[in-house]
Amino acid sequence: MRKWTFLIVFLAILVGILYYVSFGSYSEGRRAGFVLKMSKKGYVFKTYEGELRIGGLYDGEGVMNATEWAFSVSAKNKEAIRKLEEAIATGQRASLTFEEKFFVLPWNGDTKFFITDVEVLRSTPGMLPYQNTPVVPGQPEDTAPRQAPADTSVIEL
Repeated sequence: MRKWTFLIVFLAILVGILYYVSFGSYSEGRRAGFVLKMSKKGYVFKTYEGELRIGGLYDGEGVMNATEWAFSVSAKNKEAIRKLEEAIATGQRASLTFEEKFFVLPWNGDTKFFITDVEVLRSTPGMLPYQNTPVVPGQPEDTAPRQAPADTSVIEL
């Protein structure tokens, strides 16, 4: 009888640890930047994988030396997916709330960072406007100076 009690207690502790590691989170936080891409991946467990461009230096023509941060989104989190797709379509910055998991598990996604909420940041003073205008050969490009985003530095050439 004592042997079975020990076995049941041991299994209960083991199941509790596995549950905590699978569904618990190591840390929580927020990151802001431009969403570069989103894709739905997985053979059995479908998750959305994406990349966020954070910071960088602004040289008057584009952003250089930016850091790219990979994240995952559960296919069940439809609202976050919708907002991320909106941020991609409009070119707006987005603030992502995330949970960092203990380990990368096959059913959780490709990264340890799981998005729980998304806020699309509307244009504010100091932000570059999104321009979806094609460059026409032979036509002069718009070279008017634009102000750098608040989270970047300006390089004087």
